[in-house]
Amino acid sequence: MSLKLWSDNHGIALIMVLWVLAILTVIALSFSFAVRVDTHSTMAFKEEVENKFLAEAGAARGVTEIFYRNANKGQRVILEGMETWRIDGKPYEVRTDAGYFTVSITDEAGKVDINMTPDIILRNLLGNLDLGPEHIDTIADSILDWKDPDELHRLHGAESDYYMSLPNPYGARNAPFETLEELLMVKGITPGILYGSRESRGLIEFITVNSRADRINLNSAPKEVLISVPGITSEIADEIMTLRQDREINYLLEIKGLSEQRYSLIEPYLGTEDSQVFTIVSAGHRNNKKAGYGITETIAVTGENSYDYLYYKKGTSVRQ
Repeated sequence: MSLKLWSDNHGIALIMVLWVLAILTVIALSFSFAVRVDTHSTMAFKEEVENKFLAEAGAARGVTEIFYRNANKGQRVILEGMETWRIDGKPYEVRTDAGYFTVSITDEAGKVDINMTPDIILRNLLGNLDLGPEHIDTIADSILDWKDPDELHRLHGAESDYYMSLPNPYGARNAPFETLEELLMVKGITPGILYGSRESRGLIEFITVNSRADRINLNSAPKEVLISVPGITSEIADEIMTLRQDREINYLLEIKGLSEQRYSLIEPYLGTEDSQVFTIVSAGHRNNKKAGYGITETIAVTGENSYDYLYYKKGTSVRQ
C-alpha cells in the first residue's frame, strides 16, 4: 500500500515537473520572440531616424543651393565644382559617412499654374496626357468654372448645382485653387488622371498653384509643358532641352530657327526668369540601402537669406 502511494506521488510529481518545464519553455520562447521583435523594431526605428536626418540634411542642402544660385546666377565665369544646381528636377546625390541623400530642385514657374494659365495652355497640356477631346473639354471647362467667381457654368463645365447633386454634396469654390489635391473635387478629374500610374505620368507633375510668375520658365519646364505653349513644336522643345543641358537660356532668341512669327506666338507665355518659388524633394538613405525617408517641401524666397514654407510633407517612403 505504502509502495503504491509512493509510486503515485512520484508520478504526480513527474507530471508537475513536466508541466512546469513546458510552461517555462513557452515563457522562454515568448520572451525570446518579444525580444527579437523589440530588437527589430528598435533597429527599424533607428534606421528611420537616420534616414530622416539624411533627408533633412538634403532638404537643407537644397535651400542652400537655391541661395547660392541666386547669388551666382549672373556670374560669367564659375570655377569647376562651383556650378549652380539646375532647377528642372535633376536629382543630385550627396554621400556622407552615414549614408547618402538625393535632392532635386524644381522651379514652380516651370509648371502650368492652374490659377493663372490661359485656357489654350491648359487644354494643350491635357491633350499631351493623351486624354480624349470630350474629356479635355469637360476637365478644362470644369477647372475654369471651379475658380471663377460666378455660378454660370461653361458648355462642358460644372458649378455648384452639379456638385450639390452628388451623393456627398459640396459647392464649387468660386475662387483660386489652394492645393493641387483640390482638383479631385472637380468634375472629370480622377485619381488616375491626377496622380498617374506606372504606365503614364499624372497631371500633378506638370501643374502648380504656387508659381507667382506670369510666364513659364523654359529653363525648368519639362517637355510636356513646353509643347503646351502655342508655337512650340516637339522639335523646338527638344532644341530647348538640349540647349539648357550646358547652360541656361537667357533670351528666347537663343533658340535656333525661331522665326519672327513663331517668336510672337511664344513670347507672351514663355520666359527665362526663375519664379523664386521652388519645390525641393529630398530622400535620405542609410548606408547603401535602397529604402529611405522622403521629404517634399515648397518654399518661397522672400529675401537674400530668408524664405517661407508654402508646403511641407515628410515621412514618405522611397526606394531607389
